[in-house]
Amino acid sequence: MQAHSSRRLSPEGEACDLTASSAVRRQRHETTGTHVRASRSALNGDIRLDTDVEMRPLSREESIREAVILSFCDPLSDQCLLLLDLSSREWRRLLDWLDISGLALYFLDRMMELQLCGLVPPAVIDRLQQNLLDNTKRTRGMIAESVAIQKEFQESCLSYATLKGFSLSPLSVPKPELRHQFDLDFLVAEENVSLARHILERRGYRLYAISGRSWEFKINEMPGVPLRDLYKDLPGRSVELHVEVPVRGRPSMLERKEERDFYGISMPVLSPIDLFLGQGLHAYKDICSEFSRAAHLLEFRRHVLARCNDNAFWNELRVVAEENPAASLGLGVVTQLITHVMGDFAPEAFTSWTVHRLPSSALFWVDLYGRHTVCKKFPGDKLYLLLQKELEFAGVPAKRSLQKALLPLRLPPPAVMASANEPLSRRIRRYLLQLDVFLSRLRFHVVEGLRYTRESRLWLQRMNRMVR
Repeated sequence: MQAHSSRRLSPEGEACDLTASSAVRRQRHETTGTHVRASRSALNGDIRLDTDVEMRPLSREESIREAVILSFCDPLSDQCLLLLDLSSREWRRLLDWLDISGLALYFLDRMMELQLCGLVPPAVIDRLQQNLLDNTKRTRGMIAESVAIQKEFQESCLSYATLKGFSLSPLSVPKPELRHQFDLDFLVAEENVSLARHILERRGYRLYAISGRSWEFKINEMPGVPLRDLYKDLPGRSVELHVEVPVRGRPSMLERKEERDFYGISMPVLSPIDLFLGQGLHAYKDICSEFSRAAHLLEFRRHVLARCNDNAFWNELRVVAEENPAASLGLGVVTQLITHVMGDFAPEAFTSWTVHRLPSSALFWVDLYGRHTVCKKFPGDKLYLLLQKELEFAGVPAKRSLQKALLPLRLPPPAVMASANEPLSRRIRRYLLQLDVFLSRLRFHVVEGLRYTRESRLWLQRMNRMVR
């Protein structure tokens, strides 16, 4: 395997000079039962962790997932050799995780790039190639729908910009068909949101939920779509409108948007700075949730590597991000987590005002839980609340209170809404699906709430051993 990786570096590997610490970091990860000494006084100057903590080693299943993630590094880690020794059952479980994490098609593309498909059983390669064919068709369908919606937006002179998704190509996503995209996201000016809603409803979409500044619409939703149909071009579509509310003294992102050619139309996208900042903070929001998709971290890493030597970009980003101190800390958490798992990749011009400003407790959380966070299985856990609580002390507001996160009092939103003249069979399926969602979420909150309670006691003991 190393013979393949030393033959040439991918463009990612050429973008930055990776130091020897990357290999040292991965070698440490491959050793179980190791200790970590967290000493961060040089970074924030007021708190120093001076404690040896035995890190819980990854399970075999988590180590296999980490091997997949490390396959995107140059040079390849010896841990990737784990993939040579998987049983059929382990491959099935890994494929499920690859699907949910968003890495399945990226992994296939990486194996083909390195000419290492022999590392993977033929049946797995065949399955992934079929997924790629399905997702290519699905992507074309989503592109056609996006173009149709945007044409109506533009005909109505609506102020908007495309968010995430297709706007991430090519810096973060080399080929759109490799990314599994759940919905279409648009940033819309506050005064235009009603018009945008009218356009979507005229196309057959129904408003499902309003959460803060996000409006979620769906069309042709189907109850209980199985995981095996994840990549198929089904008729169901989702659209999210994100409302931009003007803030006095702060320039509007829609005023800074740029135009990009997109399948026959001129598609407005965020400026390079806003695009990077939005992607990084979306990845941070993902980390501070029960389950984070590893694909978001890989895409952000690619974006950083693509901009690695662009000092003018980092300087402009710093000016914009420092208007909101929470932004630099959020970017720091994402960057430190990726570095902890995959090795050094970000330039000093970026880390000096992000990673280096993180509280010692946040850095310690990454040391202690970072690898498990990236490699955990769905539906995840609640250990992110430990990080969220520490960052609150640094001025990063929590999305919701600890009490609401541990024991939500609201029922889960409907998986599928009722429709007019709904047949009895569909209604029964919808009720059974909603019951299954309720019971699974109830079990999750009970089990992971108890686990969080146990871990929070251990965390408090560690924090009490801090030397101030």
